[in-house]
Amino acid sequence: MNRPDTHGHARQGFLLGAAAYGLWGVLPIYFKALRAIDSVDIVAHRIVWSIPVLAGLLSFTNGWSEVREALRNRRAVIMLTITALLIGVNWLLYVYAVNSGHILAGSLGYYLNPLANVLLGRVILKERLHWLQWAAVALAAAGISALAIGALGQLWISLTLCVSFATYGLLRKIAPVDAVAGLAIETGILFPLAAGWLIWDLAAGNAIFGNSTMDIVLIAGAGLVTAIPLLLFTAAAKRLRYSTLGMLQFLAPTLQFLLAVLIYGEPFTTAHAIAFGSIWTALALYVIALVRHARASVTLPE
Repeated sequence: MNRPDTHGHARQGFLLGAAAYGLWGVLPIYFKALRAIDSVDIVAHRIVWSIPVLAGLLSFTNGWSEVREALRNRRAVIMLTITALLIGVNWLLYVYAVNSGHILAGSLGYYLNPLANVLLGRVILKERLHWLQWAAVALAAAGISALAIGALGQLWISLTLCVSFATYGLLRKIAPVDAVAGLAIETGILFPLAAGWLIWDLAAGNAIFGNSTMDIVLIAGAGLVTAIPLLLFTAAAKRLRYSTLGMLQFLAPTLQFLLAVLIYGEPFTTAHAIAFGSIWTALALYVIALVRHARASVTLPE
């Protein structure tokens, strides 16, 4: 039996998902505004200021029981420790990429992410791949090869962002913990390192809060910048098919790409053109494979 609010939920989910990936897509603007502050300090602030936001969120949603349950699970704690380190590396490298003028490299890394997910799903989870998915992976590999020849100095940024986030996503997929509770535990794991770094840096006489009132305001908003897109994403995930959500994820790197080239004037070389052209074609094949799978999976309502 079809529920009358199904289409309304789908529309809400699409808008929520677009908002989440849209915010992630314009995140370079936020980090660029903080470029006077060291990248490590920015990430440390992001971790520290996320704690009160996530604590308030868990209290509002009665999520503390999920945190306690996860902390009693040794497997979950080990996996979240690994994912905390992975997301910490990912955040740090991304802020570095933005503030060192390599937004384009960061964008490429996140374009590669869904294709890396496909490959990890085949290798680790033993999922079967359609020939279109294999073709997409092969095209992406060709694009990476072109970039390696023409822009090797930035390739490590793209690949490290891709591998760290794809591995993070895989482990979070199989970790027995809710998204918000998991992020809260990951942030709690990283908190001593982040707080310790900021205290040490402050004692060394460095301006960890920047040089202006606006820097302080932006730093204080780091927790919201982390939490709001995640909330929108999790709300969208409950209302949308996973394949639809997967297609929406291309919005973020597209916005990052446009910011890099049109706003911040990063050079777009022939190697970039070949690499991005190959990867956009690969993503088109990936989306076609998703749509075909979704259609094949449709069952008639009872």
